Amino acid sequence: MDLSVTIANLRIRNPTMLASGILGTSPSLLIRAYQEGAGAVVTKSFTKEYREGYKTPIIIATKCGYINAVGLANPGKEHIKEIVNPVKKMGVPIIVSLAGSTKEEFRELALEAEDSGADGLELNLSCPHAEKRGLEIGSDPELVYKIIEQLKEDIRIPVFAKLGLSDNIITTAIKAEEAGADGLVLINTVRGMLIDIWTKKPVLSNKFGGISGPAIHPIAVRVVYEVYEKVNIPIIGVGGIDNWESAIEMFLAGAKAVQIGSAIAYEGLDIFKRIVNGIRNYLIENGYGSIKDIIGLAHQ
Repeated sequence: MDLSVTIANLRIRNPTMLASGILGTSPSLLIRAYQEGAGAVVTKSFTKEYREGYKTPIIIATKCGYINAVGLANPGKEHIKEIVNPVKKMGVPIIVSLAGSTKEEFRELALEAEDSGADGLELNLSCPHAEKRGLEIGSDPELVYKIIEQLKEDIRIPVFAKLGLSDNIITTAIKAEEAGADGLVLINTVRGMLIDIWTKKPVLSNKFGGISGPAIHPIAVRVVYEVYEKVNIPIIGVGGIDNWESAIEMFLAGAKAVQIGSAIAYEGLDIFKRIVNGIRNYLIENGYGSIKDIIGLAHQ
């Protein structure tokens, strides 16, 4: 059974990836995610300068997942190499996530990541709680076009645009493809909040945060399904995937690979092996020869 997929020119052994923001600034944990069965790993989002992030509390468990406002905490651009190099030495396919605030910042970050040996770039155009970054940029189709167009002039490795839920997401996806993006990552967390009824105040220090986990899975499937009908570049589906069934849903909707994040907190890193085994058994039981045979089947 062939579970390998090729996205742009990046070939991975199976269609699962560690999502950005999960274990993403520790080389040893990135390597361990691969050893536990992930096909590739994505780092935490890097900004040009060090970011401390928001004050605690920054993440809270809910009935249907998590809500977080970490604030893009990361060590900054100058530490990309020290995280990527040990991972690359172990033969692990690694994609570096970038969170610039301007076209120039994205270019500077991208050049550093490419020089570090990254196999691909994931542009964080979707974080719902970072001012002047993430979704604020990703909601502007023309700005997304300009960022990707410039990167494709200077960068040789694949560039994936990670888009978040917005009224413009389909238009932005189309503009990203027109600009030369090698693929799309859909979606990021969805903006929400929790209020403590006893203190009568928002729970998160930032008030608003991103909802992740099973709560957003149907939304993510819907977005992948709709965007698949409008673009020809590969889609990586992410959002509430915590078992092989939810991964299969993404493939049927049109995703070529999936990313797993929040589920690691309550399922452990061996979730990758369990999902991969479930995918393999599903394909065998239904008479398919590879993962490629089911991508987009829900559209027929």
